[in-house]
Amino acid sequence: MKTVGLFLAFVFFVQSVLAADTGRVATKPLYRDPVYDGAADPTVIWNPLVKRWWMFYTNRRANVPGLSGVTWVHGTPIGIAESADGGAHWKYVGTAQINLPAAYGGTNVTCWAPDVTRAPDGTWQMFLTVVPGIFEDWKHPRDIVQLTSTNLLHWTGPKKLSLASDRVIDPSILQMPDRTWRLWYNDERTGKSIHYADSPDLANWTDKGLAFKSRGEGPKGFRWHDKFWVIIDEWKGLGVFRSDDANAWAKQPANLLTTPGNGADDQDIGRHCDVVVSGDRAFLFYFTQPGRHGPDEKKDGPEQRRSSIQVVELGFKDGWLTSDREQPTAISLLPPR
Repeated sequence: MKTVGLFLAFVFFVQSVLAADTGRVATKPLYRDPVYDGAADPTVIWNPLVKRWWMFYTNRRANVPGLSGVTWVHGTPIGIAESADGGAHWKYVGTAQINLPAAYGGTNVTCWAPDVTRAPDGTWQMFLTVVPGIFEDWKHPRDIVQLTSTNLLHWTGPKKLSLASDRVIDPSILQMPDRTWRLWYNDERTGKSIHYADSPDLANWTDKGLAFKSRGEGPKGFRWHDKFWVIIDEWKGLGVFRSDDANAWAKQPANLLTTPGNGADDQDIGRHCDVVVSGDRAFLFYFTQPGRHGPDEKKDGPEQRRSSIQVVELGFKDGWLTSDREQPTAISLLPPR
């Protein structure tokens, strides 16, 4: 009996070590915005000032009554949530304080899909889609604007980037191995194709045209397993593109998150994502609109408009990416060195 007890104690110890290594199990849904219930387009970054992970997101006004057309997707602030346990649990912080002049829409400005990076000078740079107003349809200009912050909360010095057209959205920034920078984005004027721009210093940008020929939005560029990856929202799950040099791209045969899941608020395809590479692991943060499925999916109310953030760990098999949203996601994001 003593031997059995020692064996069980050893098993418990091993399980505890493994759990500590992989992290805490993420909640499902991972996050719902407590103000508008419209969290979407997440981007996750370490905030060393508070020693917590911060999530920036488009905050669609899903629960506001009386908004006609797609007005509820306009006039959107950029929400902030934070995690103190490596990404398993999140709480609302507030909104990013973005200083935009009247020419960008003033108090009626629309902000979508930010991406944030740390610059070599220690500042943070936000790349943000800006629509100059609140509109009932999609037929209006949008630009990608670069802003600067010293605290990840207050953003100033807006600079409009000169890109492919007057209808560009969804920036994704990545520092390349040679220390230059690349920005992927969606150009709506060319059938919602993915374009890119390069910069040697995060200040001067050169538009380079088409990245690869595929229709989608919300590109997310990152490096993992010695490859470049771009994941895009194709409205039928997430399309995956792989490259050795970030110039010649191959498309993964199967999209990720094409089949709605069974977990809480996961009954939807995966939409517009972020990826955080942490050590040798990678985590995909995505949003869902669970009310768009079921007997009331054709209605247009708060239930159909609301959205939730979810997370799943990425796998790597036969040179391509995998994900299993039905398995619990144990997550422990590591602060960057």
